Amino acid sequence: MLGTPQEAVTSRGSIALPAQNAASNGAGLRSTTIEYAAAQAAMQPWVTMECYQLSRGKQVSQMDTLDLGGLQVVRERQFAAIQKLGATPADFCTISYCTLDPAFRLSDQAINNADSVFFLPEQTEFDIYVPAGTQTTYVGFSQAEFIAAARALNPRIWGQPSQQVAQFQSTRLAELKSALSLRFGAADAATMRGEVLDPGVMRAIVLQTTLRIATATPDDAATRLPLAARSRALRICRLARSYVEERLADHAVPTIVDICVSLAVSERTLLYAFHEYVGMSPQTYLRVVRLNRVRATLLVGNPQNTTVTQAAMQFGFLHLGRFAGDYKQVFEETPTTTLARCV
Repeated sequence: MLGTPQEAVTSRGSIALPAQNAASNGAGLRSTTIEYAAAQAAMQPWVTMECYQLSRGKQVSQMDTLDLGGLQVVRERQFAAIQKLGATPADFCTISYCTLDPAFRLSDQAINNADSVFFLPEQTEFDIYVPAGTQTTYVGFSQAEFIAAARALNPRIWGQPSQQVAQFQSTRLAELKSALSLRFGAADAATMRGEVLDPGVMRAIVLQTTLRIATATPDDAATRLPLAARSRALRICRLARSYVEERLADHAVPTIVDICVSLAVSERTLLYAFHEYVGMSPQTYLRVVRLNRVRATLLVGNPQNTTVTQAAMQFGFLHLGRFAGDYKQVFEETPTTTLARCV
C-alpha cells in the first residue's frame, strides 16, 4: 500500500507533514503536488530514502505513482532541484529513464543521451541529483522475478546482472515511454469515470514492456563502466557528508578546512568534487543541507516550545537575518510561516 504524504519516513525517523494536494483511485494511481522534499520520499515507502530540496521553489515536484501489486511506476516532474539519498531493499530493483539533462546524475552515472536507461539493483546505495525542469520515470519490481525472465530472454546480457548502477542504451525506449504514458492515462480516465482498473492486467503489460526494452539492448560494456572522475567525486562527497553529519550530531558545524583536513584532500579537489556531485560549491551545498534540516525541525515543531532562532542556531546559523533571507530564497516562505503550519 502506498504511504501518504502526511508520513515522511526518512533514515532519521518519521516526520509528520502538512497535507499535500493529492488524488488517487482504487487501482493505485496517486497524483500529488509535492511542497516538501520529505513528502517526495514518503510517497515511495518501498525504498529507504531521504530527500533534500537544493534550489528555490515553493513546490518541489509533481509526482504520479502507480501501485500495481508489487510493481511500482513513479513519474516525477521536478520544479526544484532535488537530491535523493537511500538504498534499495532486498529483492527490489528499478529500470529508469529521464529527460536529457547533462546535470542529472544517478550515483556515478550521468545521462549519456536521450536513449539512456538505468538499472538500479537490489541492496544498492544510491545518490541521485535531479535538476529542476527534469522529468524522471522508473519502474520498480522484484529483482528475482525480473532477472529470471530477463535471463531467459537474453542470457548473454542478463546471465550475470550488474551489482551496481548500470547504464545502457535502448533504441526501443520510446516503446516503454508510450506504454507507461498509456497506463497513467488509462488510470486517470478510470478515476474520472469512478472505475477501478485491474492492476494485474496493467502490471503484466508494464513488466513485459520493460523486459522487452532491457533484453533487446545490445551489451555495450563501455556504457556500463563508471567514469573514474565521477566515481572519485562521489566517494569524496559521501565522506564529506558523513563527516558533516557526525559533527552536526555533536552540535558542531565543520568548516571547509575541517573537511579538507579530515578527508586529506585539497580545497580545489573538494570544490571540483562537489561541482560534479550536485553542481554547486561545497559551501553552498552544505548550507542548503542545513537549511533543509532547519525546515524539517520547524515542520514538526510546536510553536509553544520551538522557536525559529533555536532551530536556526541548532544547525549553525548564527546570522539570523542572512539565515531568514536564504531560507525564504530557497523555500519561498519565511521560517516563521513554516513553523506556523504546525498550529
